[in-house]
Amino acid sequence: MTLNSELSLLIPDWPLPDNVNAVSTTRAGGVSQSPYGSLNLAEHVGDNQVNVAANRARLYRQLGLTHPPYWLNQVHGNRLACIPGDADLEADASFTQQTQIPCVVMTADCLPVLFTNMAGTEVAAAHAGWRGLANGVLERTVGQFSSEPCNMMAWFGPAISQAFFEVGDDVKQAFVDVNADSAKAFRPGDKGKWFADLYQLARMRLQNIGLTQIYGGEYCTYREDALFYSYRREGLTGRMATLIWLDK
Repeated sequence: MTLNSELSLLIPDWPLPDNVNAVSTTRAGGVSQSPYGSLNLAEHVGDNQVNVAANRARLYRQLGLTHPPYWLNQVHGNRLACIPGDADLEADASFTQQTQIPCVVMTADCLPVLFTNMAGTEVAAAHAGWRGLANGVLERTVGQFSSEPCNMMAWFGPAISQAFFEVGDDVKQAFVDVNADSAKAFRPGDKGKWFADLYQLARMRLQNIGLTQIYGGEYCTYREDALFYSYRREGLTGRMATLIWLDK
């Protein structure tokens, strides 16, 4: 992955079709003040709305967007919004076949996943925390594509790593009840606790439906505090954005 210095944007390293663009922001390069310093893109976390608007405008200029993203009201579910036609943006994934319409999700530990087909005619972004993963947000997103999973690829953006993501028995059981192999993505913590690997859980879910071209997954939002917001580390904090769109 390449780090673009102007706004400290992460440029995914994956074999995209020429007309598909993808990017993930970091926490650096904006105007928000502590504890949101500095490129917070979320309006719902208590930040000054003028600063959020300035950060978004700065991002749009940097990316050369001709249409702003459809920002979702994310609820840790599995609903997908088809944009630009879907008026209900209470969803955790968005999908489009139209050019110049960015799909975007915001995260601060949860896993952002970008999708495209090989032909470069449809793209999607999904917000995959453990609840969304367990409830099939990735499968629902892939199912929206007209392409078969074998003709698609996915990229995992920055998320919390297994070393810092301690969860209870209920979380492990939610995955194991669907697929016993999911137990491989958990290692024991304190009594009744487990360390969950969001990257591995997501990879397994996608591979099980035939999507095997998967990239990314090398960052940790909790550990890399200079680059990323982390809700688990900080509580009151900002959000990064992960976007994908079609040029033509």
